[in-house]
Amino acid sequence: MAQMVRDARVKFTRELAGTLTVQSVGKDGIRINNRCWSETIALTPQEIFETWIPVPVSELVEDHFATLLASSPELVIVGTGASAQFPPRELTFAFARRGVGLEVMNTAAAARTFNVLAGEGRRVAAVLYAV
Repeated sequence: MAQMVRDARVKFTRELAGTLTVQSVGKDGIRINNRCWSETIALTPQEIFETWIPVPVSELVEDHFATLLASSPELVIVGTGASAQFPPRELTFAFARRGVGLEVMNTAAAARTFNVLAGEGRRVAAVLYAV
């Protein structure tokens, strides 16, 4: 039984080694792996997409997520700034038709959720709006 626990720890550590981690969210920006962004940023556990076009949450459409969706996430998390704002309902329906989850929350909560899921090796993507 001790052998099984040891194997689980090794696997978990290995998955975290190549995973991007959101270290902090604040007025100074979004810090990911010791680099700070002051604008909206999109990421997967393996890649940061610096070319995200800053669109108001109320105007988001499926096409805005094309690059992220190409990575085949099972879930996309949108952190909408200091408080939760909701995108158009059609966006939620578009994600449902693709079989991809869409969760919307404030950016701090989105960053924490992203870190947990990425650390578990899940196929997650996030768009984090600066606070």
